[in-house]
Amino acid sequence: MRRAVPAMVVLFIAALGAMTVAMARDAHERAVADATAELEQLGALLSQDLREAAKRFPKADPNALLADAMPSRALARGAQAFISNAAGDIVAAAGRKAPRGALNDYLGPTQPLTIFAEKAGVLRIALPDGAEALAGVRTLAAPFSQLALVYPMQAVLADWRTASLRTGVLFVATALVLAALAFAYFWQASRARESDRVCDLVRDRIDTALSRGRCGLWDWDLARGRIYWSDSMYEILGLAPIGNYLSFGDVNALVHPQDGDLAAIAEMITASRAESVDHAFRMQNVRGEWVWLRARAELVRERAGATPHLVGICVDITEQKTLAERTATADMRLRDAIESVSEAFVLWDADNRLVMCNSKFQRLHNLSADAVTPGAPYVQVMEKGTPPMIQTETALAGRPQAGARTYEARLGDGRWLQINERRTKDGGYVSVGTDITALKRHEEQLMESERRLMATVADLRRSRQTLELQAQQLADLAEKYLEQKAEAETANRAKSEFLANMSHELRTPLNAVIGFSDMMRQETFGPLGAGKYVDYANDIHQAGEYLLGVISDVLDMSRLEAGRFTIAKADFELDAGLAGALASVEQAALEKNVALTAEAMPGRRAHADRAAFEKILSILLRNAVKFTPPEGRVSVRARFVMGTLNIYVEDSGAGIPAAALAKIGRPFEQLSGGLDNGMKGSGLGLAIARSLVDLHGGSMRIRSTVGVGTIVMVRLPQTRDAPRQKLLMAAAAASAPRRAYAPKLRAAARR
Repeated sequence: MRRAVPAMVVLFIAALGAMTVAMARDAHERAVADATAELEQLGALLSQDLREAAKRFPKADPNALLADAMPSRALARGAQAFISNAAGDIVAAAGRKAPRGALNDYLGPTQPLTIFAEKAGVLRIALPDGAEALAGVRTLAAPFSQLALVYPMQAVLADWRTASLRTGVLFVATALVLAALAFAYFWQASRARESDRVCDLVRDRIDTALSRGRCGLWDWDLARGRIYWSDSMYEILGLAPIGNYLSFGDVNALVHPQDGDLAAIAEMITASRAESVDHAFRMQNVRGEWVWLRARAELVRERAGATPHLVGICVDITEQKTLAERTATADMRLRDAIESVSEAFVLWDADNRLVMCNSKFQRLHNLSADAVTPGAPYVQVMEKGTPPMIQTETALAGRPQAGARTYEARLGDGRWLQINERRTKDGGYVSVGTDITALKRHEEQLMESERRLMATVADLRRSRQTLELQAQQLADLAEKYLEQKAEAETANRAKSEFLANMSHELRTPLNAVIGFSDMMRQETFGPLGAGKYVDYANDIHQAGEYLLGVISDVLDMSRLEAGRFTIAKADFELDAGLAGALASVEQAALEKNVALTAEAMPGRRAHADRAAFEKILSILLRNAVKFTPPEGRVSVRARFVMGTLNIYVEDSGAGIPAAALAKIGRPFEQLSGGLDNGMKGSGLGLAIARSLVDLHGGSMRIRSTVGVGTIVMVRLPQTRDAPRQKLLMAAAAASAPRRAYAPKLRAAARR
């Protein structure tokens, strides 16, 4: 009741407040809805009247027309009306002074009213002064443009605010009356609560003491067969309290069957054979575990002839039982561990009585099992045994601790023992004897090895002098080698720079030879006479173009070596780049009747240096056509895989032996001895292609099968900047073989 009365008062006040708020909200919505409907009707009426007035009086004052058409009741309630002209400016107003400017600025530039007019309906807007209002717009006939009606929310909600104030005053008065009644009830019940608090405090203290002590109260009514349990007893077993009393059968069902029956205890007490009970037993908790309890109770009779009660406590002794079991288990494990060690172990207490020993100690002293009974004095144990015969005894080096001793003893049978004796904290004495015979033998072997090692060291010292002399000679040779290496690298760089600067001087005369020979074979200025001259001109033109190609390859390789070859990446159509490379070898493929195909990839774009891209493909396609027999095929395809562009050039040529794949791509390395026309290639094509691929940060792989064909894969990353690691690798790869093919470059330049 103490909780129900204030709850009902609060609930009633809350319900009354909710109803008041709901009624206020409903009235608010009705007021807004009525104002919206009234504004729509007023807009329709005014627009119709103004259209007719404009037709009858086309030159009348807009303010006069609006004042005549505007109902006085609407003006009294705060409604405002505005008329705009064709330019959108306000020319007339009713209900307030006409503002300057455009109607759209007054209503707000973001409002759709002036755009959609009647279709927008009535909307809630914010006026330039920040006040909220309901507004609607109607379209008028010329010379006017639009009619805007504005109904401020303050005027719309004036009656609603007055009604809400009256309702609020009534609600506050009712709440005050209910609060006074609740206060009177609480004041009347305060004394009863104080009494209950004192009782609860005493009971809580008793329950807390019982709970912290892991014990519970019992009151067993022997005549009725019911038992009173305290809350702490339920807590010990993890049960939820189900009442102050439990039946005898419910309690007896929780007792372990091996720990006795409560019925036998009840019969013994009833027969007056005992006045008290001290019994340990197990009971099952809510998790199915067994909890050890010790019940101590005494038979109590309140008066003569009254029903006897067995009153007492039950203490949780599970931890004591568990600790005893663990102690017994630990003692057993300790004895097993001592017995299993390989050393002789014995422990004496502070009175020099035997605590424990293992079988190794018994065998060492020839003791029987009866002689090593725990508690036997030291003198008695030693008299029953035979101590081992010790030939020598050696104390180990080091500062001995107080009450401790360590020494080695050699027995008569040749064994060695290391004996450690220590005092325990309680004044006892422990001795451990370890068989170190194997260690002693190993020590002797080490001493012999040490003597041999000293002799070897003497030999090494003599050899060291010889090695130092040889090292000095090698240092002199290395210094000379470094000087010669520096001179060779300087000459190689000078050679590369010289070849890179010779581009104009070498190509200019060749261009003249090729140009004039082409004019002669085409007989541009007339016939040459004999037909042999045309053949000679063709041979001169073919040899000049071949020589120009060789010189271009040598110069390109020199530029790559000198670091003067740069690339400029850009996006371009992939099909256009492939077409440019195919056009450079199309004539050679037609002459050998080799089928040249490429997979189209319309719309796909590649990110690379287009000139370098086409040169790489031209070199690969030229080699493919060169080593493909007539009626063969050469194909090109491209794939975009994980941010990289993979280009595959495949031919059906003779293939490359596995032994030659390792050197393919090195400068001046060639697979065959010559071409069909007797000319040899420069051997720089694949080297240039590989260097250009490395400059892009990509890679090139060749897979070939003799008699089947060759596939060359070029992988170009499509990132905007080539990784620095790839550029460094490309520079290293281009500079590594300089010394190997420098003589060949010089020979090619001379040719």
